[in-house]
Amino acid sequence: MKSTLLTSLALSPLALAITLQSQAEPLELDKVTVSADFRNNEVQDLPEAITVVGEQLIEQRSAEHLEQVLSFAPNVNFSSGSSRARYFQIRGIGERSQFIDPINPSVGVMIDGIDMTGLGGAATLLDVEQVEILRGPQGTRFGANALAGMINIQSKAPTKETEGFVKAKLGNYGTHGESGAISGSLTDKVQARLAISSLQSEGYIENKHLDKKNTNNIDEVIARGKLVTQLSADTELAFSYFYADIDNGYDAFSLDKNRTTLSDKPGTDAQESHAFAVDINHKLSNALTLEAVVTTAKSDVEYSYDEDWAFDGFHPDGYNSTDEYLRDFQRSSIDVRLLSGQDGRIFSDTTDWVVGIYHQQRSEELERNNSFKSDLDIAASSVYGELSTVLSERTSLTYGLRAEQWNNDFTNSNNTDADEEETLVGGKITLESLIAANHLAYTSLARGYKPGGSNSSDKISKEDRLFDTETNNTLELGLKSSLLNDSWKTRVAAFYIQRKDQQVKQSFAGVDEDNKPEFTDFIANAAEGRNQGIEVESSWQLIDNLRWDLALGYLDTEFIDYEFNAKDKSDPTKITVKDGRAQGHAPEYSFSTALIADLSDSLVFTVESEGKDSFYFSDSHDEKSKEYVLWHARLAYSVKQFDIALYGRNLTGKEQEVRGFGFANDPRDGWTNTRWTQLGEPRLVGIEGRYNF
Repeated sequence: MKSTLLTSLALSPLALAITLQSQAEPLELDKVTVSADFRNNEVQDLPEAITVVGEQLIEQRSAEHLEQVLSFAPNVNFSSGSSRARYFQIRGIGERSQFIDPINPSVGVMIDGIDMTGLGGAATLLDVEQVEILRGPQGTRFGANALAGMINIQSKAPTKETEGFVKAKLGNYGTHGESGAISGSLTDKVQARLAISSLQSEGYIENKHLDKKNTNNIDEVIARGKLVTQLSADTELAFSYFYADIDNGYDAFSLDKNRTTLSDKPGTDAQESHAFAVDINHKLSNALTLEAVVTTAKSDVEYSYDEDWAFDGFHPDGYNSTDEYLRDFQRSSIDVRLLSGQDGRIFSDTTDWVVGIYHQQRSEELERNNSFKSDLDIAASSVYGELSTVLSERTSLTYGLRAEQWNNDFTNSNNTDADEEETLVGGKITLESLIAANHLAYTSLARGYKPGGSNSSDKISKEDRLFDTETNNTLELGLKSSLLNDSWKTRVAAFYIQRKDQQVKQSFAGVDEDNKPEFTDFIANAAEGRNQGIEVESSWQLIDNLRWDLALGYLDTEFIDYEFNAKDKSDPTKITVKDGRAQGHAPEYSFSTALIADLSDSLVFTVESEGKDSFYFSDSHDEKSKEYVLWHARLAYSVKQFDIALYGRNLTGKEQEVRGFGFANDPRDGWTNTRWTQLGEPRLVGIEGRYNF
């Protein structure tokens, strides 16, 4: 079935493409610039695997949140277990949840230069210019929290000319959203931009016990503000502010394994964030440029749920319980770097260079159910540098290194007291060559790292609470091509990843003093992991009014020499062996493909398909998701300054499973171990209108 599915979805558009291409002159595609690099470069010129999701693709999907556009990037996944995806996986590497333990995520999330890693609920797409998904370790540029890669969200910059928009959407499930933005000059040397949005939906769950349809609702208010001033011809100062007020419900798991729940105390997935950044760019001379970014962010997060998924008195053998996690995140950072200019190259004028220093302060306070508390304080200081040397007319070598001093201070009410320091080193070396006109080949070797830490649970011994740093060594080969007079652009990457001291989430089930189910989660180190795969991206302007996009990923992962004691109630000494098993949230294949047709000067029709293979939900149990294929479509009409569009996502109503577990939680079947899943978006249809000025 897998081979048939991929063949039909990938090759059918190809047959159409070849036919249409023979009927028309090739056309040049727009160039896309990546801002996450030290120097802004076009995506086809960067020797690494990067997917850029621009404003056009975001509108094409009628997307409101990052999770709805991740399929544009091959081998990228997300996990829910909340109202919105908070954690992401790249090439099979990344966390899936957080309960009482502090974690250092493997995939970083930056919003306008501000670190929002682990707070993916705030990754909304209001007034976003583009989303950049960097696959592979980012040890030189970002250091910790970029072991697998980085997601960089860049909102629109202020403009000198006055412009803006107002937008509204209306859809099923009581969905409605309103947004707007205005941009322009305040003076000759000061520009500003302000954007605000509100999105509300009843959600996709019906709570029969409470007779409500909004216990898993969406209620989000987002605001962005930017101010840029030209202090002189060589100096620019920019300010960014980001605000998120998310008050979503969380009532997603059903004892009847559908979209109908019986909870008497539905949960909450709420987040209030205030984030601020100051960015200065000063050209000291033709030889040297100074860049500095100072950021601060504060987020209050509430995550709660009905633990028994039922109401009090539901069953004589049942229980009634809720779980609540209140977290206070505070982060601040400063990043200062010097970049060589045209006259600042070294080694006989062949080498550009970057050197910088970085410091971050991070704290995380947790209170669970008014009974458990923990405090995490992290201070990280780094020095980094990167050089790019021209070896010949067609060949260059780029090499960088980052050294980071990581200080981790953790205490909790279970008498855990961990105060650790370690020096972490990562970097990358890349050889690139223009092997023919418009064909860039590269090979790179990168090392990423993720710091160790301490678990919180008192169900495991103090000696076992600490876990070690994980390192990631990645070999990548790539080819980026522009064909047919730049009308067809392709990017192909093959990679092999060696994971050392792999950090894995483990858990075991038991019962508490009231004889209700109790789960213990903790982080441990597997012996080793191996991840390898291939990624293909293509954008082909077939004729003047038709484009075909394709993203296809193949991923093969496994644990090596990994076993643990799952504390099985029937056999407490039983050792569970995971050697050779695939890693969690790592589907073997994933794809996204789209045809975008300009039916006239005013009418655009888009049809899309995306899909994933089945994957293990966790590293600690063997429950798997189901493979799926989703279909989306959008018909947009534009006249003068007005746009109106009809959209549909998941048009066939296919059930896709975004989180899953295996345990006993239903008293009706005698507490039998059962597979439980959270379902993603059902069929969504709506209409949206926009006025541009």
